[in-house]
Amino acid sequence: MKAIALFSGGLDSTLAMKLIIDQGIDVLAVNISTGFGSTKDRLEHMKNMCDQVGAELKIIDIQSEFLQDVLFDPKHGYGKNFNPCIDCHAKMFAVAKRIMEAEGASFLLSGEVMGQRPMSQNKDALQTVLNESNCDGLLLRPMSAKMLTPTIAETNGWVDREKLEGITGRSRERQLELAKEIGLDNFESPGGGCLLTDENFSKKIVDFIKYDQFEVKDISVMKFGRHLRLPDDAKLVVGRNKDENQHLQNIDNNKYYHAKTIGIPGPHALLSKNATEADMELATRIILSYTKADPLKSYSVAYDETQQCNFPLQTRAEANKFNIL
Repeated sequence: MKAIALFSGGLDSTLAMKLIIDQGIDVLAVNISTGFGSTKDRLEHMKNMCDQVGAELKIIDIQSEFLQDVLFDPKHGYGKNFNPCIDCHAKMFAVAKRIMEAEGASFLLSGEVMGQRPMSQNKDALQTVLNESNCDGLLLRPMSAKMLTPTIAETNGWVDREKLEGITGRSRERQLELAKEIGLDNFESPGGGCLLTDENFSKKIVDFIKYDQFEVKDISVMKFGRHLRLPDDAKLVVGRNKDENQHLQNIDNNKYYHAKTIGIPGPHALLSKNATEADMELATRIILSYTKADPLKSYSVAYDETQQCNFPLQTRAEANKFNIL
């Protein structure tokens, strides 16, 4: 017997897998990437969680499919920000069902807890997701199973329902008890996880689609740096620290120039290649204002093979009116 788990790397999905593995069922943990997860690389953490409970890990990239089918036209709308949670979950379950069929597995499982998230994990929303993904009966939610209608895995006797949980609500008391019982180490504190639930990130998405068609290659640009929209509509992204500078430097996106200061340490930046001369001049002044440059001296910034020479802004505050955030 084999099951496919939708695995986020969090405590709930890890415990859900453990409850099924302890019943003698092989579990393949599938992490489905929409591109909008954490800005941190969580691969090692996810591997560690799977190793602790005895599950195999597989990463599935659905970024293109997610942009095309879900993000900009969700049937069930958005949450508080740019987060189409119900449609996103339905897409993930539909993808997991395809994997289940390809792997010869018998059912799906997830770490969802009824009532933990008011919009996407109330009883109606949980059922809507099943209907939309054609997974009704196939998806077992071990953490809240005793509070939900029995699934095929339970009615067929593949899984002992009495050994599952009946957790509801936002308290993590029972989850922490289970983690202690099985000796689970280094699990994460609860968090939003998805960047689309973040208000500031959502503002960047809304701004972007006013000026350009959003593509998979644009996702990485959105994740890092200070984002500014210049007077002639060019987009400027300026790294805020060493880590962001490195991420921006590694981005391969032909919509942008890579901008670097010459002769003085400064942030790495990206500037739209359709920038007017005026926007490039302003971008140069803004980038230089985030260095220790003397406001009375001119300096150069390289935009790929082109260079622009100018004075820094007198103060960084002058750039604030262009901030998207």
